[in-house]
Amino acid sequence: MSETIPAAFAPTTGLPGLDAVLCGVARGDNIVWQIESLDEYQALVLPYAAAARSQGRRLIYFRFAAHEALLPADAGAEVHHPRPQDGFDAFVDQVHTVIEAVGVEAMYVFDCLSDLAEAWQSDRMMGNFFRLTCPRLFDLFTVTYFGVLRNTHSRAALAMVGDTTQFLLDVFRCRGRLYIRPLKVQHRSAAAMNLIHAWEPGDRFRPVADSGTVAEILAASEWQGLEDRSGGGYWQRHFAAARVVAAQRRAGRAEPAAEAEHFARLSRMLFADDPAMRRLIDRYLGLDDLLAVRERMIGIGAIGGKALGMLLARAILRRDAPALHERLEAHDSFYVGTVVFDSFLVWNRVWWLRRRQRDPATFLHGLDEARERILQGSFPAATLRQFEGMLDYFGEWPYIVRSSSRLEDRYGNAFAGQYDSVFCINRGPREARLAELLAAVRQVYASTLSEGALRYRQRRGLLDEEEQMALLIMRVSGTAGGRYFHPHAAGVGLSVNPYPWNPQIDMRAGVVRLVAGLGTRAVDRSDDDYTRLVALNAPELRPETSFGAIARHAQRRMDALDLQAGCQVSAPFAEIVGGQADFPLDLFTTREGADRPPFLTFDGLLGRTPFAAELRRMLACLHSAYAHAVEIEFALNRVPGGAPEDYRINLLQCRPMQVRNVEGALVERPAAEAPRVLSARGAVIGPSRVIRPRRIVTVSPAAFAPLRQADRLAVTRVVGRINQASAGMDLLLLGPGRWGSRDPFLGLPVVFAEINHVAALCEIVAMHENLVPDVSLGTHFLNELIEADMLYFALFPQRTGNTLDEAALRARANRLAALLPEAACWAGVVHVADLQEDEMVLYADAEAQSVELVAGR
Repeated sequence: MSETIPAAFAPTTGLPGLDAVLCGVARGDNIVWQIESLDEYQALVLPYAAAARSQGRRLIYFRFAAHEALLPADAGAEVHHPRPQDGFDAFVDQVHTVIEAVGVEAMYVFDCLSDLAEAWQSDRMMGNFFRLTCPRLFDLFTVTYFGVLRNTHSRAALAMVGDTTQFLLDVFRCRGRLYIRPLKVQHRSAAAMNLIHAWEPGDRFRPVADSGTVAEILAASEWQGLEDRSGGGYWQRHFAAARVVAAQRRAGRAEPAAEAEHFARLSRMLFADDPAMRRLIDRYLGLDDLLAVRERMIGIGAIGGKALGMLLARAILRRDAPALHERLEAHDSFYVGTVVFDSFLVWNRVWWLRRRQRDPATFLHGLDEARERILQGSFPAATLRQFEGMLDYFGEWPYIVRSSSRLEDRYGNAFAGQYDSVFCINRGPREARLAELLAAVRQVYASTLSEGALRYRQRRGLLDEEEQMALLIMRVSGTAGGRYFHPHAAGVGLSVNPYPWNPQIDMRAGVVRLVAGLGTRAVDRSDDDYTRLVALNAPELRPETSFGAIARHAQRRMDALDLQAGCQVSAPFAEIVGGQADFPLDLFTTREGADRPPFLTFDGLLGRTPFAAELRRMLACLHSAYAHAVEIEFALNRVPGGAPEDYRINLLQCRPMQVRNVEGALVERPAAEAPRVLSARGAVIGPSRVIRPRRIVTVSPAAFAPLRQADRLAVTRVVGRINQASAGMDLLLLGPGRWGSRDPFLGLPVVFAEINHVAALCEIVAMHENLVPDVSLGTHFLNELIEADMLYFALFPQRTGNTLDEAALRARANRLAALLPEAACWAGVVHVADLQEDEMVLYADAEAQSVELVAGR
């Protein structure tokens, strides 16, 4: 420490007799008083404050609780009013800003900390605050008083306080007399300190030495015994009271007012404060739903947006579409509360590193160190016991650890694909299975500090928002018994179809992106394969126009869990389902001829079962309840030995679909005689609009195709740097293959941060004769485009009505070398044209599925 230590500071409690019991108070000491009532704490605070005044020390009083003030106005204290209701993060900032400004050798008084547990609905968060604050006060050579109520908080929270402070002193009454019992006296060894002391008149503290009196005092002190009967403090008290009210209702003695009060309190504890989601919570969930969640919780805290969306979707169907609800698989998920995450960060010394991410100037600093601490972090014993209990429940059935952060799946910000989800094979000895689980939890926690997630928060103006990670741990849907584990099918459903590739399609009827196997191929852009896109009002329609095209563009590979290898695999469909007698080949596949192998079309599922009609009704029901377009993820399993319509749907996720008006109308249209620089027909996603680009970037398909992989990656990074230099220019970006592909062979592997200033993105289908644009509705990449209100369209040079006059674009000066001198060598591949106002105008008609770039003048 570099702070200078003035010699005049003589720390004291203001009670000489107590100083003697404690063998003196030292610079840096934090003293926690465990009290039965506020009067006891105030009796200790007043002489301490008088001592500060007599020594001329700065006395800082943090006044935040609802109880009466501990110090009178003339006590000479500097009073600060941090606001617990602003949230944990803000409160910590408010307190520590004062502490840093005051500096060394001050004296502090905090209101009773128990009020923080009430404000944050969590004993553990009270303990986290203490664990963050006490060490800094120690470093600054202060002396600080804290109070906490006896027999009120969980042992886990009090252990955090006791492990961190220098003094923990128990204060209680017996037969009208006040006693003090030291519970922790760090670095003090006097035998007298281990005794109970009676506070007598004249500020004398008499040790109680005889066993009879000690036994009498302790017997009357309300010692909790070996069992933690508080059971977790704040949470357990309120949930226990709610269970009583629910039991009375089931017994015919309902108390509606009391039940409503408990529901309101518990829902605030379990769910983040969001008025739009609150409307759905209050309408569709009941007290029994909240009690059921609590029974399956690890730790405490909010359960996050993804878990809430799943619960709400099931509750909406239960009430508004009971027949569809009967179609659903039962869910037996577990929830890891946000307080487990916050406590993990505090416990593993990550909290202050993570705080840098709220500052736009430093939000990418220290990521490697913070992530390494998370990935190597440990968990408290109480959390480990609950994780073990969950593993015992699942047995050796596979499960997935899914992110469910406070900000996920809400109106306005989906966070689609920003945080990790991790499959756990869950086979082998219990110790190995626990290690696998903890590694998965750490990985999801670490993903909160990924550059991609932080840049997403920056773009959405959310760096300063309090982001907490809860977890949703779900049983993987599928059939046990073989080497490969997977559901029969999975997919993504959208209640509004932004891609009406055929005039028969009703955009309001919704669309499903369907795959065999795990749904990872539906939500990730699988560059090596295709998926089935189903317009729910006309499920027989396909974007492909011939049987040969259907066969070529059918799904060939599927994802599954390999239980022998212990990992997720992607392999040929025939290899994975071979030998699976229960796989519904008759519903999922079609043959070109009796001598040809079957390929995936899902024609039987769509034509011989009510699946498409039920998905349409399900999406419409959820859309109506949300009063907003929605997106769901689901898995599907056919019941073995049943009729074709005997299947179960596992509804895994539901969130507001981040779209604006997908039926936007053009306010103007191009003149018929105006020269067309570009014309595209098909695969237009996004509202109709008119764009007047001031910069057009073209990656030449002919020049890009022969490049080696390293050079393709280099070109991709150049495009990203041009994007960053093009903010506010209505940038039009044209390039070959699949944008956002993971495979440079198939396109430019940009991440969204490299195209975030683009107004319109065009995929030119010219690199590979068998490559068609994967219209990746519901994928994380396309979700970001839609969320950013970016227009996406594809251009098919070999199809009628699709043209690109690349020469007309290249006739304009290439600005690449002027923008990026170090990238001038790529001028033959990347062309940057800057335009005057109205020099070119792009007209996009989503309903007609057409885009035209017209030379204006």
